[in-house]
Amino acid sequence: MIRRSRQSGGALLAVMWVTAALAAIAFSVANSVRAETERTQTISEEVRAHYIATGAVERALLYMFWGPQYRFPDGSPRFYEPGRSRLDFRFPSGPATVEIIPESSKISINQAEPVDLIRLMVNLGVPPEGATEITAGIVDWRTGSPGGATPFDQFYLSRTPSFRARHASLEELEELLLVKGVTPELFYGSYVRDPQGRLMRRTGLKDCVSIYAVSNAVDVNTAEPAVLATLGINPDVIAALVQRRRAAPFRNMGEVQLFAQGAGPGIAKLRVGGGTMFTVRATAQLALPNGGLSDLRRTVSALVKFREPGFNPPYEILRWYDN
Repeated sequence: MIRRSRQSGGALLAVMWVTAALAAIAFSVANSVRAETERTQTISEEVRAHYIATGAVERALLYMFWGPQYRFPDGSPRFYEPGRSRLDFRFPSGPATVEIIPESSKISINQAEPVDLIRLMVNLGVPPEGATEITAGIVDWRTGSPGGATPFDQFYLSRTPSFRARHASLEELEELLLVKGVTPELFYGSYVRDPQGRLMRRTGLKDCVSIYAVSNAVDVNTAEPAVLATLGINPDVIAALVQRRRAAPFRNMGEVQLFAQGAGPGIAKLRVGGGTMFTVRATAQLALPNGGLSDLRRTVSALVKFREPGFNPPYEILRWYDN
């Protein structure tokens, strides 16, 4: 009787171990399935948001082409007016915000004076010593070197993989990522905390300089505050300019001159108008079945050149950035 009881107890214990093992396997499989389902859903949302952003860029280009020629009865533009820096679209699949950034709102990386580059680096949060070194590296990169390898070249040759500076004008803005001292955080921008501890975006170098800018004047409607400060405009006037252009774009220099008192010498380097080359950047979110919005955002952008009237197509996409 005792022996049979022991056998029954052993069998029960074996069944319990098998049940526990099967439960662990089932739990593991369930977790894997759930993780793969969530991953697939995320990828699906990312792809759909990508196409929303792509469609927003294409619609914005049409709005810019149509321009102010189509107006409402009150005289306001139906689609777009020069100087406008933002368009908001609501598609059935989700909303998208489009930023319109003329290259004329930036400083020419190939023509800027070293003192202006140092000032810009400091305005972007780089310590003065680092700003001086980065500026020296940029000047070395864009300047010919008939005397052989420079100290910067020697530094680059010690890297893996090794390379030398171009010693010619920059052809792509991303070349700055190779310059000594330029970090991805400085180039693309980063987030810092304000005095109240809230996260705020710090502008990146790519939003402040351009290889296509050809004028010493920058567009007042879209220039980054760091660029305005680099020109020598008083911080209080910069804040006033930004607040004013959020309400409505400046339409002529007469409106800009209303802010001239106490602005500093940089006010003379402002202009109204974006030229013919623009970065059109769209950020989209996906609408969820419950009426909310996905936490995932996707951004795409295009560098576009608008042609003279009569050309077909009316604009040309020079560069496309998927993220």
